[in-house]
Parts: sequence; C-alpha cells; structure tokens
Amino acid sequence: MSVLLPCLRLVVLAGLALATVPSSGQAFQTDTVDRAILFRNVRIFDGKATTLSPPSHVLVVGNRIRTISRQPLTPDPSLNARVIEGGGRTLMPGLIDAHWHSMLIAPDLMTAMTADVGYLNLLAADVAEQTLMQGFTSVRDMGGPSFGLKRAIDTGLVPGPRIFPSGAMISQTGGHGDFRLPHEVPRAAGELSHFERMGAAMIADGPDAVRTRAREQLMLGASQIKLMAGGGVSSLYDPLDVSQYTVEELRAAVEAAENWGTYVAVHAYTSRAVRNAIEAGVKCIEHGQLVDEDTARLMARNGTWWSLQPFLDDEDANPKEGESRRKQLMVSEGTDRAFALARKYGINVAFGTDILFNRKGMPRHNAQLAKLARWYTPGEVLRIATGDNGRLLALSGERSSYRGRLGVIEEDALADLLLVDGDPVADIGLIEDPARNFVVIVKDGRIVKNSLD
Repeated sequence: MSVLLPCLRLVVLAGLALATVPSSGQAFQTDTVDRAILFRNVRIFDGKATTLSPPSHVLVVGNRIRTISRQPLTPDPSLNARVIEGGGRTLMPGLIDAHWHSMLIAPDLMTAMTADVGYLNLLAADVAEQTLMQGFTSVRDMGGPSFGLKRAIDTGLVPGPRIFPSGAMISQTGGHGDFRLPHEVPRAAGELSHFERMGAAMIADGPDAVRTRAREQLMLGASQIKLMAGGGVSSLYDPLDVSQYTVEELRAAVEAAENWGTYVAVHAYTSRAVRNAIEAGVKCIEHGQLVDEDTARLMARNGTWWSLQPFLDDEDANPKEGESRRKQLMVSEGTDRAFALARKYGINVAFGTDILFNRKGMPRHNAQLAKLARWYTPGEVLRIATGDNGRLLALSGERSSYRGRLGVIEEDALADLLLVDGDPVADIGLIEDPARNFVVIVKDGRIVKNSLD
C-alpha cells in the first residue's frame, strides 16, 4: 500500500494538470501583450457577399478582427502591430472543408484497419499541416479518432486546422461503417473490432445501443454526431441502394445530440435514406447524390443542410474496381443533378471533399473546391467554402471549442485569413495553387505563412 499511494497521488496530479489544459481551442499564449496585425490596402471578400469591397484596411488584435475601415488605420503603438501591405490583393476568410477525415486520408484502407493508432496519428499530423498550408483553416471531421490530433493542434504542438470532430462513425451491422472482415462475424458479446478499438467507427444496433454510442462520442468531445444511414461506395458489404437504421434508431442519436445542444449528420445517398433521416430530426445530409426532386423539396422545407461533394468520374475519383466501381459511377452520374436541385430549391449547401484512404488526393484539395464553378459563380463558390460552411459549423453551439464566428471577415470574428495574390472572384483558378497565390495565411490571429517578406 505504501508504494501504491504515491503512484495514486501522481495519477491524481496528472489528471488535475490535464484538467487545466485550455478548452477554448486556442494555442498556448507566450506573448506578454496583445498580438496585432494590420492589413493595409486590401479588397475584402467577407464570406457573405459574392463581390469584393473597395480598398480597405483590417486590424487584427489577438485572435479577433478588431477593426475594418475604408480609411487608413493607425493602431495604438503599444500593440506593436505587424504591418502587411496588401497592395490591392484580396483578403478573405480561411477556407473550410465540411466533410473531412483527418485520420483516414493518408493511410490506405488496409493500413487504416490494421496499423497502430500511434502511426496513424503521425500520418495525420503531416496531413494536418498540409491542410493548413493549403488555406483550409477549419475542417469538420466526419469520422475518425481525431480527438488527440485536435488537442495537439489546439495547444500548438503541431500545425493544422481547427477540427470539429465527430468521433467514431456510428454504423449498423453490415453498414457503411462496418469494416470487420468476414472471419470476424459473428462476434462475441462485447467484442470490438480493431476499427472500433481505435475509435474510427462503432457498430450499434437498436435505439439503446445507438444512444449509448452517441453519448460516448459526446463524452469524448464530439462537436456533432455522424451516423451511416445508407449504403456507400468504399464499404465492403452494403449496396448503394440500401437504407440503414430505422427512424427510431436515428432519432435516438438525434435526441442524444440535442440534449447536448448539437446535431446529427448522416451519410446517405438515396431518397429513402434521406427521408428517414429528416423524419428523425437529422440536420445535415452528407452526399445525397441520388435523391429525387420531391426529397430535395423536403430538404428545402425543413432547412436541412446538404453537404455535397463534387464527385465526378475524373482525376479526383479514388480508383475503384468491381462492385465499388459500379457504385462510384452511379454517384458521379448523380452529382450534376444534385447540385442543380440544390440550386433550384435554395437548399443550404456545404462544401466538403471527403478525401478518404487517398493521400495522393491531398494536392488536389483546392482544385476540388474550384470545381464547384461548374455549378456556381466564383463568388458563390468562395461563399460556400467560407461563410456558408461557417454557418454549418455554428450548429455545434456550445459543443464547439472555438468561441467566435468563423468563415467571415467582420469585426469580432475569429481571425482566420488568407491574403490572395489576385482576385479569386474574377479567377477562381487562383485558389488551385495555394503555394503560389496564398501569400499570407493567418490562423487564430497568428501568421503561419508570409511569402511577402
């Protein structure tokens, strides 16, 4: 007992130390005075309008936008403001990807299913830095064990975007999130697969089990909950046309999330899966390329968000073969119609890429956003990936660890900013080359890139 007591004291002290880690999501501060940045002579894309402002000046103090002015600004000398001469360039909010998988981009499927989670975290940290340097300052993580990565980014240990984590994807047996191999079926009561043990996905059948799994993710820090409500392209067992989870099962997760002041998003492609989700109270549909017009009208009437990806049969399509290739073509053939329906009925559209098990897709991150110009004007494309996506992130309410508005340039908004060498409203192609054209990147009021020096 005399040996155990000191050990127990160390455990308690360690727990208290962990409890003092800032929960605001801001990096540790070492400055003794407020940091400040003054952008002079910039044209602002504010994330709300689809045009640029006249020449303006923007003062950032700490991690907030303090002042926006058409007149030159002279900040208090005590701020010791860093001055960036914009030279008429475009200042815009940091980009937001609303369907991201921080932990599941770099590894291929077999590596993700078998590798040690420590190795996967190292891969993910590399992806996180690349994500930030491509101008994406926030991501909504739609499934995977990203809580540790988020903490490392938020405390300044590694560079990366703000992460809005969903935690483990919740799936029914044989659903889109069931990555077990055939020899693992059936499983003994309480037995978890490797994918479940690492927190990438959780299998739950019946309302009570779904409720438990949703509550577990909220306990771990999820800002929203992700369920699989229909078949998928990359999954092993489920055809694309199947509906997954009953309305009662979906509603159990919705109630758990609403009790925590947040919402549920679901993976779904078909009209039936989407209608079940809406009936259960789900706030956001991920994908949905196969919905019919009546379902699109229903989404519009209910104010449901539609997180759409530019899935086309092009260079950004993950290589597939066999049955997965057939499903991939079904989705790509529905993409044009889905965007047309979203426009026709004024549905709230979010942009995300859903790059998965495909590290080679990372350099095409920005190009996938630029592809939205197939359906929208450049100004609308940029607004979707900034202000509109920021409104979707805000649905997490108090479950967000980032206190402040994202995706907009307005006074008192969080200072996540890009200075673009040119006018992306006139030429959306500028965003496809962030290394060249994003000359300054600011996240949380801190300069993470400045190629003007």
